[in-house]
Amino acid sequence: MNKKNTQISFPGMNFKGMFKIAGIVALGVSLSACQGQLSEKPPIHPNMNMDQQPRKEAQEVNNFFADGRSMRPPVKGTVARGLAKLDTEYYEGVDENGEYIERIPVDLTRSFLYRGKERYEIFCTPCHGQTGAGNGIIMEGNYGYVPAPSYHDQRVRNLSDGELYSAIYNGVRTMPSYASQIDVEDRWAIVAYIRALQESQNISEEELQQYDVDIASLNSKAAEEQAVADSIAAAREASSKGQEPTIELGQEAITANACGTCHSEDGTAGIGPTWAGLFGSEGEVITEGGETITVTKDEDYIRESIVEPNAKKPVDFAQGVMASYSYLSDVEIESIILYIKNLEN
Repeated sequence: MNKKNTQISFPGMNFKGMFKIAGIVALGVSLSACQGQLSEKPPIHPNMNMDQQPRKEAQEVNNFFADGRSMRPPVKGTVARGLAKLDTEYYEGVDENGEYIERIPVDLTRSFLYRGKERYEIFCTPCHGQTGAGNGIIMEGNYGYVPAPSYHDQRVRNLSDGELYSAIYNGVRTMPSYASQIDVEDRWAIVAYIRALQESQNISEEELQQYDVDIASLNSKAAEEQAVADSIAAAREASSKGQEPTIELGQEAITANACGTCHSEDGTAGIGPTWAGLFGSEGEVITEGGETITVTKDEDYIRESIVEPNAKKPVDFAQGVMASYSYLSDVEIESIILYIKNLEN
């Protein structure tokens, strides 16, 4: 049999077109063959120094140093660039003598004030409330925290800007420091916003008339809020009617209002005067008018200290802050007095 060359022809296609198709098919086969296959060859690194840098990882041994540590402490006597913080007025709120500065050392702008509002509402409202009245949710929820002071008390209004800043920076009494959570600039922004709150809550009706404000609506809203507060106080008083003051009830009221945070019962020093040996003792106090007098710390004195803590402050604690507990029922107040009296027995 004679062998003949067999040719396959594709109508309308020349050899050049056939080579193109063959090339595409071969490329597809070669690419598909790479998928899922293992290779012992290292990956291609166009720029090797990005993966193999001459450095040490954290906690890695470094034999160059005698102690073998890669993580080196700062050189003694040096400060990182930009972290000297020599401007104590800006960073600490005090002058070169350590005295609180009177005014914010930052230019006040609208955007700065609104930044303070944002930071205040995040960090401060849980305790101090939206208006700075000390009625945040934590204070109102009967969680046993020491009541936060109102920014609208005259004592707080008289504080310098540096002292308000210090409370944020260093913490004060039972309030922790927020230095690790709030940046320096934001601390001053919060101080600025607190001042704005104080102005907004202590403006006279005559001053309000200069602005486009519906005074009648504001008075109506204030009356509604006061009515709610009065109803809560009335309900609290009614719930305790018929109850007799007891030591146990006094202990419950003390625990619920976190009185033990400031006052000790064993004579140890605290934020406030100790209750040990308090009842019946005599001591010097400073009146709201600034007069120093000697009083006997009897039932009337303790009752007044609970309801109007600024009326007669012990000389040794004249700078202390205690919120009014006037919302307590008469039975609760009498029970607290009874509990303190019982400490003497």
